[in-house]
Amino acid sequence: MIARAKQRIVISSLYIGETENQLISALSEALSRNDRLELTVQVDAFRSTRPSKTQTSPAHLLLPLINAYPDRVRVKMFRSPKLSGPLRYLVPRRFDEGWGTWHAKVYLVDDEILLSGANLNSSYFTNRQDRYIHFTRSPHLANYLVRLLQVFAGYSSTLRSTPESSLGYTLDWPRCDSTPFAFAPLAKKEVNDLQAEVRGAELGKANNSVAVFPMVQSGVLGIREEERCLHALFDLLDSGELPKTSLVDITSGYFALYRPYQDRVLASKTAYRIANGFLGSKGLSGRIPEAYTLLERRFWERVLAAHRQWDDDGGIELREWQQPGWTYHAKGMWLSPSINEAPYATLFGSTNLNSRSAHLDTEVSFLLSVPRQDSLLRTALQHEVSHIRSYTTKVDEQTFSSSERRVSLTTQAIVAFVESML
Repeated sequence: MIARAKQRIVISSLYIGETENQLISALSEALSRNDRLELTVQVDAFRSTRPSKTQTSPAHLLLPLINAYPDRVRVKMFRSPKLSGPLRYLVPRRFDEGWGTWHAKVYLVDDEILLSGANLNSSYFTNRQDRYIHFTRSPHLANYLVRLLQVFAGYSSTLRSTPESSLGYTLDWPRCDSTPFAFAPLAKKEVNDLQAEVRGAELGKANNSVAVFPMVQSGVLGIREEERCLHALFDLLDSGELPKTSLVDITSGYFALYRPYQDRVLASKTAYRIANGFLGSKGLSGRIPEAYTLLERRFWERVLAAHRQWDDDGGIELREWQQPGWTYHAKGMWLSPSINEAPYATLFGSTNLNSRSAHLDTEVSFLLSVPRQDSLLRTALQHEVSHIRSYTTKVDEQTFSSSERRVSLTTQAIVAFVESML
């Protein structure tokens, strides 16, 4: 995609891995070949300025591009306003992301778009399973995404190279009507105004074509489009207007399904298949797999208590994804008329469908609706679900009895305090 760029490259991600020199080289080569090409990068300020063991950060990786093409490269860093006041001086850098991040993933070149949940890091390019939806030419969607990211760029600091700082850079806040710690009402209004304008223009379009419905979720800004959309989706599934055989597949990198979504799934008569990853870790972060095991076990116990475990008539099936040498980062939903038919809609994007996504992170996600007669796209979605499921095993009563799935009292206590950040 980068090699084909003519006018614009827009990258939105949590961060760019500090060792992604090949990506930076590709961007530099594209800029050097075409003096009309402009590059915009939108990333999270916390994650992109956090120093590594070598004291470098993703911000340092981007400085050569800014220095070489100062008029055509713009790097914007969004900082969650939730971490403010004295707390911002007390929270260690490793944990400041717990108060929210810029989490939207959009990779755009001219009118070509790649939408994903993946960050630009080596593991995503090699051995981490994720989802990628590629629009080869979609000027309307591309222009919308550029406008949306421009709104957030207006409330993001600009990365600027300077020898006056020991870090080699500084972050400049672009506005005089707000601060990096107090801008939520202004940003919310701008986003809502844009969304209302775009959706108003879409009314009246034909119903027999593929439709893409973009959603912004940013609890820290008071924007909850994804949440409202999902509850409307649950309402539709429970309304009786869809086939009684309807099936919903849900997946995420780890089990932390937002509690209100859990409640809707448990109360529904629709069949749900839920898949998530499972991964061990070391050190303090080793508590994280334990924490997700605890959340998964609690949900499984709720499934049993509600008598909703999977059987011939449907219910809820819980599965875990594992592939040797790989980790799992795919997330989203697929809606199908039945277990034997291909999906007609899918939810995809940056959201993990958890409490963090609902309340802390700033997400951009999409609902893709496919006409019944579009067998090619529906089959592609079916292959995507089947591929994911081929690496999963079913969760049952034996899953949580193994020694590796034991959860310590310490982890249980920690989860009680930080569950909303998971």
